[in-house]
Amino acid sequence: MAPERDLYERLGVPRTATPDEIKTAYRRLARKHHPDVNPGDKSAEERFKEVAAAFDVLGNPEKRKLYDEMGPDAAKIGYDPEKAKAWRQWQQRRTQTAQEVPFDAGEMPFDIGDLFGDLFGGAARRRRPAGPMPGEDLHASLDIDLAEAVRGSERRIGVVRDGKEVRLDIRIPRGATEGTVVRLAGQGGTAARGGPPGDLLIEIHLRPHAFLRRDGQDLLFDLPVTVGEAVAGAEVTCPTFEGPVHLKIPPGSQTGRKLRLRGKGLPDLRGGRGDLYAVVAVAVPPPGDEANELARKLDRHYTGDVRRGLSL
Repeated sequence: MAPERDLYERLGVPRTATPDEIKTAYRRLARKHHPDVNPGDKSAEERFKEVAAAFDVLGNPEKRKLYDEMGPDAAKIGYDPEKAKAWRQWQQRRTQTAQEVPFDAGEMPFDIGDLFGDLFGGAARRRRPAGPMPGEDLHASLDIDLAEAVRGSERRIGVVRDGKEVRLDIRIPRGATEGTVVRLAGQGGTAARGGPPGDLLIEIHLRPHAFLRRDGQDLLFDLPVTVGEAVAGAEVTCPTFEGPVHLKIPPGSQTGRKLRLRGKGLPDLRGGRGDLYAVVAVAVPPPGDEANELARKLDRHYTGDVRRGLSL
């Protein structure tokens, strides 16, 4: 049987990789090998599962620490910190005696036979079984659009659980933004000895919007207006996530002036909502004889040097 590939190798990152580098590598490979992108491709499906399983460990600081210390043995004890203590004690005694020795775990809160029987070939003596153990929490990530963050939505995602991919429906709440974690209770790893299953934790990542930019819960976009609308004022149609609205452009509006649409921004998970700002952007007409003549007439209405006081 071929040896199991190192988890860092699966993601194509060095062991010194930062959490952000690990996350970036996972997202890139997950998109590349996702079954939705490669329908019917079994090799891509297996690669996707490998990548997801690697990120489930390396994307979790506690699991990664145990994996760095114990290697593949960490998976055999379920990345359990208490079992890891017993493993360290066994390693220490084995080193001290320079031979294979069974470890007397005393009153450790798990079945030592399950641990060392699987991990070291059954050398340790069995003790009484422990009680139920909860399943591991699983981790996944999901990219959403700004419109989904504003309105909320429902999505179906694929998650690798216990070696097989499952499809789950999740609800994205209004106000979910970059870094928001959606928890699906009971959708994590299978438990041992009748314990409760773990949870699935989905980290939300917000895609950039083509026109909108974000400032906290407020959203801003550039609103083109004509020279005439900026000088004389006008009523224009302005888009919002709830549909178009009419917006008044005050006379004499300059480029950069912010016009607020109260309560039309990004919702807050706690129930509030930011504002939407239309930022005036004066658009000049293309040059031409008539336009040039009108521009010269318009210039005569300036009362002073528009660049007065400008310095670097």
